[in-house]
Amino acid sequence: MRHTIVTTDRLTKRYGPHSAADAVSLTVYAGEVYGFLGPNGAGKTTTLRMLLGLVRPTSGSVTILGHAPGHPAAVSATGALVEGPGFYPYLSGRANLRVLARYRRIGDHAVDAALERVDLSDRGGDPFRTYSLGMKQRLGVAAALLGEPELLILDEPTNGLDPAGMADMRRLIVDLAKGGQTVILSSHLLSEVEEICDRVGVISRGRLLAESTVTELRGGSTLYVRARPVDDALAIAMEIAGDDAVRLVDGGLWLDVDTEMAPQLARRLVEADVAVHEIKPSERSLEDVFFDMTSNDEIVTSADQTEEAR
Repeated sequence: MRHTIVTTDRLTKRYGPHSAADAVSLTVYAGEVYGFLGPNGAGKTTTLRMLLGLVRPTSGSVTILGHAPGHPAAVSATGALVEGPGFYPYLSGRANLRVLARYRRIGDHAVDAALERVDLSDRGGDPFRTYSLGMKQRLGVAAALLGEPELLILDEPTNGLDPAGMADMRRLIVDLAKGGQTVILSSHLLSEVEEICDRVGVISRGRLLAESTVTELRGGSTLYVRARPVDDALAIAMEIAGDDAVRLVDGGLWLDVDTEMAPQLARRLVEADVAVHEIKPSERSLEDVFFDMTSNDEIVTSADQTEEAR
């Protein structure tokens, strides 16, 4: 049985008449990278802050590492970067981490290890105010890593990083999960989530619309066929896949079948003297699924944005 790290049961947060989170029930398992997706104003940050005990729910419940949010045992085993990192501008990156480490009763050796993991060792002695946006973000992740927490909650950890830095951060997150740590990752970069997350929760207007693996969300693969004459190709495709599994779109055929049927289909088309121009597997991207699910939430009111900012 999989060990549960985080569960929420109908977790709700209202600000007046507006629901920043509306009956959110999610589950995060040990050792996984859980992607938390949603448009701006969807309630992602509010939900993460409730997990950390920074925001009190209006109703519903949270269990994090077997405890209520804010419980000392949960706090000590959780590292977090939510919204922008906050540090003393006049202290160096290393000194800022040492302040946090001493507060948590962690030795200075953990500071150097964290700086090295986010590739900031050579700039650790520089004042925080001189850091670029990407370096500040790296330092925020380093702070979350202090003490090797069992759970990491990272809100947009690649914000401000260049492409190489983003790739490094993705590798770090994957390595953390392989090492047994659990990561909840909130990100606007759907390709990033698709690449590294084991499961995904999609939230929109405060409601959790889906929670599943990336593969399950994307659905089954399809075959795209371009052949002439189209009528003959359509008849053969419908014979093989069934009438309801074939769609004719702009002169091409889309078959909702296993891609392993491609050789059989190609052979039948050639035998029927149909000219085959193209056969290729096609899969919906996570981006396609995300926009389909949240298409009614493209317009975000200022009130919604205010709730998310909280």
